[in-house]
Amino acid sequence: MRILICEDEPLIRSRLLRLCQEYAQQRARFDAVATTEEAVDRLERTAYDALLLDLNLEGEDGFELLRRCTAGRYQCVVVSAHRERALEAFELGVLDFVAKPFSRDRLHAALDRLLQVSSFRTGALRYLGVWRAKAVATVAVDDIQWVRADEALSELCLSNGRRELHEKSLAALAQLLPHDFVRCHRSYLVNLKHIAEFHCASGSRYWLRLRDGSELPVGRSHVGHLRAVLGQ
Repeated sequence: MRILICEDEPLIRSRLLRLCQEYAQQRARFDAVATTEEAVDRLERTAYDALLLDLNLEGEDGFELLRRCTAGRYQCVVVSAHRERALEAFELGVLDFVAKPFSRDRLHAALDRLLQVSSFRTGALRYLGVWRAKAVATVAVDDIQWVRADEALSELCLSNGRRELHEKSLAALAQLLPHDFVRCHRSYLVNLKHIAEFHCASGSRYWLRLRDGSELPVGRSHVGHLRAVLGQ
């Protein structure tokens, strides 16, 4: 795993880098930058898996960079003194929010989330960033009907019929999206709020009909869990 640290205070940046390297050992490689401009440049040139981000970078609001992260393939942990913005950060899909001043143990707990991301699901995500014409737009999670794996990317289907591509894989999005999103097929996540009916036909063929009339396949291995969450 490769992780980028973005922190403008030299002493804090050095401490973050040292503590992260000591704890992660060979499990991750870390780089550190001081500005939003440097971070964007690194993220465009290098395939990072995660970002440790301060929200106040030389007076610039790090939330614009955070929105870019929600549209990118990497996961994000915020390290900031602005505790009042923690809920806003979680709504955009961060894995953790480490308040400054932070202890060694608190930072280690956040690193565990990054290094074992498949074990965590915050359930607090309300908006998801998507790329549109080289800019980032946000879509409300409640408006997403389903998510389909599209090779290393994911396709989002919105309630207005619009389709969007997201840089995170289906597995990565499954760890961020709320618990209303469940697997119905190896290639699909479905939003339970948009399901109208569960169908079964001869030959053990199963499918879902959504409220807009569209249909999704249901894999046999997901039938039991779907029936349980739908109360059938």
